Amino acid sequence: MNTQAILIFAGFVLVTLGITYWASLRTRSSADFYTAGGGITGTQNGLAIVGDYMSAATLLGISSLAFSNGFDSLIYAVCAFMGWPIVMFLIAERLRNLGRYTLSDIVSYRLDERSTRIFTAISSLTVVLFYLIVQMVGAGQLVQLLFGIDYAYAVIAVGLLMMVYVVLGGMVATTWVQIIKAVLMLGNGVLMAVLALGYFDFDFSALVAAASERHPAGEAMKGPWKLMADPFSGFSLALSLVFGIAGLPHIMMRFFTVPDARAARKSVFVATGLMGVFFVLICFLGLSAMAILPDYPAFYVDGKVGGPVLGGSNMPIMHLATALGGNLLFGLLAAVSFATILAVVSGLTLAGASAAAHDLYAKVLRRGNVSAAQAMRVNRLASIGIGLVAIVLGLLFRDQNVAFLVALAFSIAASANFPVLLMSMYWRGLTTRGALAGGLAGLSMALALVILSPAVWVRIFGFPAAVFPYDYPTLISMPLAFLTIVAVSAADRSRRAAQDRAGFPAQEARAETAVGIAAASH
Repeated sequence: MNTQAILIFAGFVLVTLGITYWASLRTRSSADFYTAGGGITGTQNGLAIVGDYMSAATLLGISSLAFSNGFDSLIYAVCAFMGWPIVMFLIAERLRNLGRYTLSDIVSYRLDERSTRIFTAISSLTVVLFYLIVQMVGAGQLVQLLFGIDYAYAVIAVGLLMMVYVVLGGMVATTWVQIIKAVLMLGNGVLMAVLALGYFDFDFSALVAAASERHPAGEAMKGPWKLMADPFSGFSLALSLVFGIAGLPHIMMRFFTVPDARAARKSVFVATGLMGVFFVLICFLGLSAMAILPDYPAFYVDGKVGGPVLGGSNMPIMHLATALGGNLLFGLLAAVSFATILAVVSGLTLAGASAAAHDLYAKVLRRGNVSAAQAMRVNRLASIGIGLVAIVLGLLFRDQNVAFLVALAFSIAASANFPVLLMSMYWRGLTTRGALAGGLAGLSMALALVILSPAVWVRIFGFPAAVFPYDYPTLISMPLAFLTIVAVSAADRSRRAAQDRAGFPAQEARAETAVGIAAASH
């Protein structure tokens, strides 16, 4: 148990609970609950996007990959960064002008509302739940290892805190929790990078030389040698990371919190710059851990330098913090890591609640006949329901390898959400049948291939060999979704298809000019 870490964490929780109370006084409508009333500035939203996207899996996972794989880890940093220009130039402005709360608002703008909302809500909930499992399991393991709290209690505590943030404060509280967390994480990363350079008298070449000397692969770690050995897996992973961002519902939902398209573009500009800094930092810190940790045998199991590190493969950056700044820096990074989980889980819960309450209940079941009071009650009940499901899933998946869930979440986002969202905004010929067929094809193919992959078929189910030999299916499932959308839409000659195509000019005008957005009620 690290007393300093617990005190820092307790301070963060108290501050954020105060913000939640303040936010609860401003959350009176569905617009306040889901989008903070559209009152978040572009700079604030950019910081919040960074806080929403920088999960504990990103902080601990990519730094540990850099620690073990060297240069190969850059594929995660570069591809995740490359996705943001796509969001800036293709998605952000039209998303803000066409939607109100969820991705379903855009897809159903000119297509059949009932069927497209059902599909998009189910697809979004699937991504949210798989991502929630990763965060909840990560929270339990992190707190169990760092604070000495039992795993089950840690998962329950995270779930309850997250429900308090979302149910009482809605998007306002969630946004400010994400902003604070982003500032703390970036500041902590810069501090650790400076200390790591200082360890080698600010000589970067000396740090790289020490890392290559101490890495099992030697000089080979400076180039592609492990993760990129299989071009199919590498390219498929790259597609998942680049295009999956534009299909993550909790990230796209943030563009509804700003007042106009200009602020949406500024959000992406700010987020892109800060995200680039963050990914460079965590890759550098992984390299620094490779160079510095061998000087501290106590950080390795049984004191064997070069063997597994204490606490598991995701802990090198935590040990690096101890080596550079003692228990104080370790405690700060531990608390920031936990704050990261709280912020991301809150954003995911809000996205899941919006899909369940706004899309499925208000728009599909009640066909829009919902009073303001009913809407707020259902919003909060949906948030509690998502929170309880997250706790249960976190407990059930405690001992499972959850790496495949990250791949599955990004693969589904890239294979189901992104193709349907992009084509609905840009292709005049899209029809309801085409959108549903393509989305279902991408969703089912991604799900099936991940189940048949080594990550699940061999490591989870215990079969001797995988049916599908790759862990990442996006190279197959995403093109399948696009091809199915185009083929089915082109062949569709129904009356509904004619209405879908005829509605595109009005949608195009709204997407480009935002005329009528204030009076929109869809």
